[in-house]
Amino acid sequence: MKFNLSKEQRQLMVEDIQHFFLNERGEEISEFAAENFLEFFKNTLASHFYNHAVNDAITVLQTQYSSIEEEVRTLEHPIRR
Repeated sequence: MKFNLSKEQRQLMVEDIQHFFLNERGEEISEFAAENFLEFFKNTLASHFYNHAVNDAITVLQTQYSSIEEEVRTLEHPIRR
């Protein structure tokens, strides 16, 4: 799966990675190292998060569909026999 990030998005993510390492680990990492981490996450982990979001969207759609179906069924007319 290919993610197209704008230059600005990529730069913000690289800066976030650098801040994380500095704040959480007390390590300063270069922009190059942060870009390598970003590529690793994009290529290895992002699909897991993406697939989870897709499944969440499916759950929401199923719930909404069920609600819509109930509303439509209220429009049915009784059939006389």
